[in-house]
Amino acid sequence: MQAKTTPPEPDPDVLAAAEMPVLDNDIDDSQYDSGLPGPLGHVDAAIARLEAVLLAAGVLLMALNTVANVVGRYVFGRSLYFSEEVNQALIVLITFAGISYAARHGRHIRMSAFFDALPTKGRKYGMAIIAGLTGALMLLLAWFALTYVITQAGRGRVLPALQIPNWWILVWAPLGFFLTGLQYLLTALKNLTNDGIWLSTSTRDGYSDVPDEKAPDQ
Repeated sequence: MQAKTTPPEPDPDVLAAAEMPVLDNDIDDSQYDSGLPGPLGHVDAAIARLEAVLLAAGVLLMALNTVANVVGRYVFGRSLYFSEEVNQALIVLITFAGISYAARHGRHIRMSAFFDALPTKGRKYGMAIIAGLTGALMLLLAWFALTYVITQAGRGRVLPALQIPNWWILVWAPLGFFLTGLQYLLTALKNLTNDGIWLSTSTRDGYSDVPDEKAPDQ
C-alpha cells in the first residue's frame, strides 16, 4: 500500500506575485493627459503632439528611403545617390526628438538606489530637484548646440548630394535639448504642485503610492 504524500505548501511570495495586476507598458499617445494646470497643460500637450509627429514622420521616412534604395540597387541596378544623407538627417531628427519623448514618458535610465531608500516626502522633493537640475542642464546644452549650429551656418557648407546647407540637419539638436529641458522643468513643477511622485508630467513613480514602512504593531 502506497503512502500518500502531502503536497508542498505554495510559496506566499509566488501567490502574491500572481495576484498582482499585469501592467501595460505600451505608450498610447492618444490617451496622453498632461495634468498640468491652465496654459501649461496646453503647452505640454502641444509639445507632445509635435514630438509624436516628428518621431512618426522620421521613422516612416527612414523606412521608405531605405526600402527605395534597396529596390533601386537590386531591381534597377542603381542606388539613390542621396539616400545616405537623407538617413543621416533623419537619424539626427529621431535621436533628438526621442530624448524629449523619453523624458515625457519617464523612460530614461535612472540610478535610483539611494532615491528609492528615501521616505516618500524625500523622494518627492528629491525628484523635483533632480528634474529641475536636469532641465537646467538640458537648456544649457541647447544653448551650446544652438551656437554650434550658428557657427556651421556661417561657414556655408552644403551636403554633397542634396546640396542643402549642412546646418539644416543639425537644427534638431538644439530643438531636442530645449524640448527635453522644458519637459524636465514641467516635471519639477508637477512634483511641487501635485500629489504623488512623478517621473514626468504623465508618469507616476512606481513607488509613489507605497506608504513608508513602519514597524509592525506589537
